[in-house]
Amino acid sequence: MEDWPVVGEVSLDLPELPWPLSPSPVEERRDDFELAELRPSWISLRDRRAEHCTTKERPGWLTLRARGSSLDEPGVVFTGRCQQHLACRARTLTDPSEGRGGLAVRLDEHHHYAIEASGTEVRVLACVGSLSTVVAARPVPAGPVVLAVTITPPSPSAQGPCAGPDVVSLGAEGPDGTFTALATLDGRYLSTEVAGGFTGRVIGTYAAEDTVHFDWFDYEPLDG
Repeated sequence: MEDWPVVGEVSLDLPELPWPLSPSPVEERRDDFELAELRPSWISLRDRRAEHCTTKERPGWLTLRARGSSLDEPGVVFTGRCQQHLACRARTLTDPSEGRGGLAVRLDEHHHYAIEASGTEVRVLACVGSLSTVVAARPVPAGPVVLAVTITPPSPSAQGPCAGPDVVSLGAEGPDGTFTALATLDGRYLSTEVAGGFTGRVIGTYAAEDTVHFDWFDYEPLDG
């Protein structure tokens, strides 16, 4: 009976976690990435290897190292939080000096919108099915830039049987904090009714080339 599998000893002592299991912690509006690990609300695609996603490389920053070149690829390095409100705003301070990446609203690799920073330019990307395109672009000063996404109901004049469930505005903030939307896109193409699936949208950060750092991430509900 040699070389048979042997069940190891089962320990009843669980490793200590940096957050309580019950009740669930109330998520802060801002995550400054000061913990050694990401908070439980952050989810990633397929895996979260330390060499691709870490808060330890630059203290107080989330560092993402690209695997693949765009959000269209199944293995893209992306980590985010579920969209929990019908109207909301997400913002992040992004340092693209070592790479290319940004902030995205993602349903799957075939349906996503993103505001991406690279060097001294930001641009809005949209992927709907087999169509991927650069919607808009503008120059920005070198250095970290605040990228933002706002999701709101359509205006009363745009409502009707053919209107989408919401609109997604993507842009960047200037040094004075003023938000400039580069594009406002129909949210229907990121809905499960159009795209299928059942997991819903995730709003988060990604790296598409080399290394991108994120100083903080804000998620704010806008419901009245």
